[in-house]
Amino acid sequence: MKKIGILFGQENTFPQAFVDRINEKGIKDISAEFVRIDKVMQGEPLDYAVIIDRISQDVPFYRAALKNAAISGTAVINNPFWWSADEKFFNNALAVKLGIPVPKTVLLPSRDHPKGTNDQSFRNLAYPLDWDAIFNYVGFPAYMKPFDGGGWRDVYKISDKEDLWTKFEGTGELVMLLQEEIIFDDYFRCYCIGGKHVRIMQYEPRNPHHLRYEHGKAPADKKLLATIEEYVLKLNQYLGYDFNTVEFAVRDGIPYAIDFCNPAPDADVNSVGQENFDWVVETAATYAIERAQQQKNGVDNLTWGQYLKGALNQTPLVAASATKTKTAKVAAKAPAAPSLGTIDHAITDEGAITEAAKPKKAKAAAAPKAAVQTAKPAAPAKEAATKVKAIKEPVTKAEPVKEKGKKAKKKD
Repeated sequence: MKKIGILFGQENTFPQAFVDRINEKGIKDISAEFVRIDKVMQGEPLDYAVIIDRISQDVPFYRAALKNAAISGTAVINNPFWWSADEKFFNNALAVKLGIPVPKTVLLPSRDHPKGTNDQSFRNLAYPLDWDAIFNYVGFPAYMKPFDGGGWRDVYKISDKEDLWTKFEGTGELVMLLQEEIIFDDYFRCYCIGGKHVRIMQYEPRNPHHLRYEHGKAPADKKLLATIEEYVLKLNQYLGYDFNTVEFAVRDGIPYAIDFCNPAPDADVNSVGQENFDWVVETAATYAIERAQQQKNGVDNLTWGQYLKGALNQTPLVAASATKTKTAKVAAKAPAAPSLGTIDHAITDEGAITEAAKPKKAKAAAAPKAAVQTAKPAAPAKEAATKVKAIKEPVTKAEPVKEKGKKAKKKD
């Protein structure tokens, strides 16, 4: 008998429905249950052919246990090794290489020194960053969010550079993305299971959470839906996710992939609605059974994406310029990428530069030295060697946005 287990946390409706549906099918030598872990010993299996992982992103103990199970032959959905390595900025970079439209996005170093580091740890970081190029590239308004976050945690809407300085103060050790705002005409959330099953759901992120699938919009154009399905499949096949969602904001007829690193996506009947819930339960159950039937003890039964397979085989990624698509034409009109920053001081002077960048009224601010306090806007060229502007007044921590505003435009 091969067992399929589901590992989960606070969610209620999907895990039970998933287990029930597999057992209702009555497939010979296949059963499903909630995963039970009472000990984890190195190299010892957990006695499951397949485990659906819905919680290890929040519980490191579970993530380590799943890797240990995988090395003994369990097919873990999603691959815990890839999930551990992946993050949103890499996702965007991969999409660019695949020719899939994404918002213009840059990576920002943490505002505060990560624990165990100091000024010397950042001696290779240019000071100041090339802020003008960054702002010209992304534009305003923009969104700032963690490069590896989710669930709308620590997401800020940024109106201008001064607003960025203020809100950046509250981000602590988080590494953030600054991302172009997409003012959208339509929005879609898409399930992808097994890298082959896609359900495209029209979605309204400006509605209250439980009403976001009750959009009241006319059916979407078939050509647009075909493009979205193509992008969903390509992204998930390259990333190697068995169970994921991809979100698209449509601007001027072009679907921009907004968020596609959701390996434990919402599947609660109370938020996704009955029809979508029934689809995801049935499709996930069928796919899990398929994986259990294919599973072999003692070998790697994980899904590895085309990105890693291509790296192993030394094959190139699909180039965005390979086909003359509408996307490529739009990309050709886009502003030039920001210039590369340069280290404008000797690396041994990093500490002195950091001291020079302290706000004059720093006594009122108890925050520790910032790794990116060294990244304030550059002073005029004539003064750059002697004077660096910093925040003039201490600021309080800004509250992250919880919901989209009346003209909310993009989603985490």
